[in-house]
Amino acid sequence: MESSNAERAIRACIAVDAGLDEVWEAWTTEPGVRSFFAPDCHIELRVDGAYEIYFDPGAEPGCRGAEGARILALQPKTMLAFTWNAPPHLDQARRQWTHVSVRLRRLEENRTEVTLFHDGWGTGGQWDQAFEYFQRAWIRLVLPRLQYCFSAGPVDWEHPPEIASGESAGPDREERKGYGGEE
Repeated sequence: MESSNAERAIRACIAVDAGLDEVWEAWTTEPGVRSFFAPDCHIELRVDGAYEIYFDPGAEPGCRGAEGARILALQPKTMLAFTWNAPPHLDQARRQWTHVSVRLRRLEENRTEVTLFHDGWGTGGQWDQAFEYFQRAWIRLVLPRLQYCFSAGPVDWEHPPEIASGESAGPDREERKGYGGEE
């Protein structure tokens, strides 16, 4: 039996020039997350532990980023799954949760494949806006920053680097607006 209403999802896969242990730590420790993902965070590495990523740590509570996100599942050095929400400017979609899984696979001693899968999307209105937002954010910002942190060092959040494609690795105006920055 076939369904014509296929689940919408974001899938991205990159290779990172770092060992499996280092890439795992980047996703699962507070210093690791601050090195590429966001300026601040709160992580409790256990099932149902916090996986809160603060894109704008100085903003008022509720507008800092992925507040309230939780770890759904983890398999050390292989898979991390967590809940995720839309940015504050998409308030209707933000009230609900989507799911992100990050899978790691050793390619070589110092090269790791990272596959990100983001699903659980509704359709229409702010769901469509959130989906488009995260297609850009994961593929043009977060994953390139992960590569950057292993090739050039941690992201300086006061002066985010330019990424190879010429796009700014720092959030552009629309991304800043999404997590408590400029409106």
